[in-house]
Amino acid sequence: MSEFVEGFESLSHIKKGVAFFGSKRTSEASPRYKLAERASYLLSKKGYTIITGAGPGIMEAANRGAKRAKRLSVGLNILVPEQQVPNKYVNYLAEFRYFFVRKVMFVKYSCAFVVFPGGYGTLDELFEGLALIQTQRIDKFPVILVGKNFWSGLIKWLKKTLIDKGTIVKEDLSLFYTVDSPNEVLRAIQKFYRKRK
Repeated sequence: MSEFVEGFESLSHIKKGVAFFGSKRTSEASPRYKLAERASYLLSKKGYTIITGAGPGIMEAANRGAKRAKRLSVGLNILVPEQQVPNKYVNYLAEFRYFFVRKVMFVKYSCAFVVFPGGYGTLDELFEGLALIQTQRIDKFPVILVGKNFWSGLIKWLKKTLIDKGTIVKEDLSLFYTVDSPNEVLRAIQKFYRKRK
């Protein structure tokens, strides 16, 4: 319980957070790394606060973009047995022992999720957000999948298996967007919030 309280207190100043998720294995030379850094930079310049899991790969790229924009670059680090060292672009760090507490912080302080290709952790965070929106436990916010080609197999499976078997409905596919460029990430978030005014 104390970790929830500490998390809420340490992050209470965060406004307009955008959470970036994606593989920690993405190299600095990868086009995805550069795309994440650029998207983060553009969002930061528009007043959004970038929040990541503080690790390497896509997380580092997003923190790097925010730092390059001279804006707040938040990392929510997880304390695990094989210690994750926060990347050097985080300028505000909060640390957590429990994944479930950390996930609550991502949801509470984010007004959008930007999801790059990743593994089980990325999928966990993606589906946590979608499930909370679908079940109306939180207000709808933009969930943006970056890399149409990468996500196409998952989307096909959602359509051909889950919808066809009746475990989700067609409208559930409107809970996320797919994009390919940094500008599309920014536009998707801006368009979503313009419509809500």
